[in-house]
Amino acid sequence: MANVVVVGAQWGDEGKGKIVDWLSERADVVVRFQGGHNAGHTLVVGAQTYKLSLLPSGVVRPGKLSIIGNGVVVDPWALVEEIERLTAQGVEITPDTLKVAENAALILPLHGAVDRAREARRGDDKIGTTGRGIGPAYEDKVGRRAIRVCDLADPDLLAKRVASLLVHHNALFRGLDLPEVAAEDLVSQLREIAPKILPYADRVWHRLDEARRQGHRVLFEGAQGAMLDVDHGTYPFVTSSNTVAGQAAAGSGFAGGLGMVLGITKAYTTRVGSGPFPTELSDEVGRSLGERGREFGTVTGRARRCGWFDAVMVRQAVKTGGIDGIALTKLDVLDGLQELKVCVGYRIGGRHYDYLPALPSLQAAAEPVYERFEGWSGSTQGARSWADLPATTVKYVRRIEELIGAPVALLSTSPQRADTILVRDPFAD
Repeated sequence: MANVVVVGAQWGDEGKGKIVDWLSERADVVVRFQGGHNAGHTLVVGAQTYKLSLLPSGVVRPGKLSIIGNGVVVDPWALVEEIERLTAQGVEITPDTLKVAENAALILPLHGAVDRAREARRGDDKIGTTGRGIGPAYEDKVGRRAIRVCDLADPDLLAKRVASLLVHHNALFRGLDLPEVAAEDLVSQLREIAPKILPYADRVWHRLDEARRQGHRVLFEGAQGAMLDVDHGTYPFVTSSNTVAGQAAAGSGFAGGLGMVLGITKAYTTRVGSGPFPTELSDEVGRSLGERGREFGTVTGRARRCGWFDAVMVRQAVKTGGIDGIALTKLDVLDGLQELKVCVGYRIGGRHYDYLPALPSLQAAAEPVYERFEGWSGSTQGARSWADLPATTVKYVRRIEELIGAPVALLSTSPQRADTILVRDPFAD
């Protein structure tokens, strides 16, 4: 059995959706293991475009089992809406094809209210959250007061859980000058949504153990990226979960070997929201990358900040995430640029750094040290083999491999599923 874990190696939005969709043809089971509906994946299959937030990208592939693991925080209303929207697009989603971990924590409407109120009060120090309640839901999980999927099956227990939860949250609401939440209203909302969610609830750890014993291939799909990891990212401008490959086992209950770790990275760098970004470009080149790469958030629609490829950051992600190989995406966005730059180090206060320090003040002061490359005039869009790439493109890719300390396993040259160059099959290991 060969399994694969797909994780982002930058600040998210690297194109994981397309890569997972492409790999899912070879997989039997596709698993989301962290994050919530703040993550957005766009899949382009022929003339059809699918926008996913909670559902694993493999859900659009017939005959695959899709799993939402216990490491994901689940907004039940968002999940139902997404299932209905995908169903309307012709995707068949049933309790036989989708399983949701019964021990996954829920995102409630009050979590979004707390999230947005906190962001508003931060003023210029905003984290840049999506305001969808992901962080507060994880806080409740760690604080041992979360409502879980399985609680929806026990009305009496559910009422007790809600009452206990509101002792904490109504105190927060009073401090934020927001109206308190009535327990009976929240219980009523949960009881109403329960019949739409419970048919999908399952012991996903057991399903995955069965898959392991039967020799099935499992594809683990991460959300966000390594530099948004709550431990290893640019804290506090991070998400509220661990985004590195090590979370795949804990976030799904899978006890077998995780297999190859494939890190997804763009041929340049983007970031949404606040936080340090050493290679950010505010000039015409940066604007051009954003326009050509259609750099707008799938979930929020926010414009992404754009900059040159940061090899230091990706090399760090390779080390902290145990990445065995990378999938380089959006190579075609660089077509036509006369000169390319890659960050190979930082200069901070007169000192050279070959890593991104953890101290926020040092991160904010980091100035990139660049290596320059000749661009290419030919088109890489739609290329499906090395022979289709200009020689200068191949030179750029090979140098990136050297700088980050990991080989390129896949190259993506357009949003289309088939426009992918396979260098090394992740499932072959």
